[in-house]
Amino acid sequence: MKKAFVYFLSLFLLFTNEKAIAQEKNMVLPGAYQTEQYIPLLLNKRVGIFTNHTAIVNEKHLIDTLLKAGVSIKKIFTPEHGLRGTADAGEKTNNGIDAETGIQIVSLYGSKYGPDENDLNDIDILLFDIQDVGARFYTYISSLHYFMEAAKDNNKPLLILDRPNPNGHYVDGPVLEPAFSSFVGKNPIPIVYGMTIGEYATMLNGEHWLKEKNNNTLSLTVIPCKNYNHTTKYTIKVAPSPNLTSMNAIYWYPITCLIEGTVLSEGRGTDHAFAYIGHPLIANKGFQFTPTPRVGAQDPKLKGQVCFGWDLSQKNPPAQKIDLEWMLEVYNAFPLKDSFFLASKNKSNTTTYYFNKLAGNASLMHQLQTGVSAKDIRASWQKELIAFKKIRKKYLMYKDFE
Repeated sequence: MKKAFVYFLSLFLLFTNEKAIAQEKNMVLPGAYQTEQYIPLLLNKRVGIFTNHTAIVNEKHLIDTLLKAGVSIKKIFTPEHGLRGTADAGEKTNNGIDAETGIQIVSLYGSKYGPDENDLNDIDILLFDIQDVGARFYTYISSLHYFMEAAKDNNKPLLILDRPNPNGHYVDGPVLEPAFSSFVGKNPIPIVYGMTIGEYATMLNGEHWLKEKNNNTLSLTVIPCKNYNHTTKYTIKVAPSPNLTSMNAIYWYPITCLIEGTVLSEGRGTDHAFAYIGHPLIANKGFQFTPTPRVGAQDPKLKGQVCFGWDLSQKNPPAQKIDLEWMLEVYNAFPLKDSFFLASKNKSNTTTYYFNKLAGNASLMHQLQTGVSAKDIRASWQKELIAFKKIRKKYLMYKDFE
């Protein structure tokens, strides 16, 4: 008993000093910093952790923090871009062994999106900690969905360490229609949904959006952030993926990611992906860039071609809405309207267009093609947005922006 007391006292002191300093300054602290709340839940258990390079605690990776505290990590599950966050977007990653810890890595962005029974048969509890950016098509929340389903199906308790959402201060964009559900958008939420990972997880569970394979009940625990609410402008210290390397790009991402569904470059292969937008055929634009291979973008769109267009890297997007006016400007500036959107193998099936998968419907493409104004496009979203906001309110853990 005395040894146990001394152990927990030393554990508490180990993490308290730096945390106390941060709290004195009223800094935002992700859930991973609340070590006294979750490490006792993990001790003496076989842990499977879903994470990547963004899970930082006091400038150390969560894995190192857990191992130092005596937590037994049996498996590391990884999302798109892999454990170190360097793989290209869409690049399938493989299983392996982490060279730094010797722990088995199971890729959930390769042959499968969620762990199976064999992956979990030697796991007692699952842990999830990843920095999200708050846009529906950023695939970490799709990975969360499949991870939660696996936890539920296999009766494994799930512990989520919450992190702030840098785009959590507003809600906007079209709500995804079920026919357009994919890995870049699984559920009926808008492009910007204004929720943290933890809040979103409770909504997935509470709204019964997880696939019902059996009658199991998911045991879900969320460790909240400290000093955070939905008016907070949170700065991410570690790039969440290789092509989102600045806060400016993260703020523009909810609209500029739609460029991935077009023939234009979204800036991959430059220092400012999702902030440099252009194409060789764009005229009357003085700004130019040339995409070249680099880490996270080995084969960028329009590689080696001089592109003319927009430099958003020093420009702020609108504070609480996606910039539809800018999207209309881009579409109108491209001379070959019939080839603006990436071609689909089945042109009669609107769900096969990548732009529509990103948008979550076929309406936005049609509205751009037919010259609908930004005001009227936004008006067409309002009924579904109002309905979503009512659902969202039920699951908020932090003070809202409205």
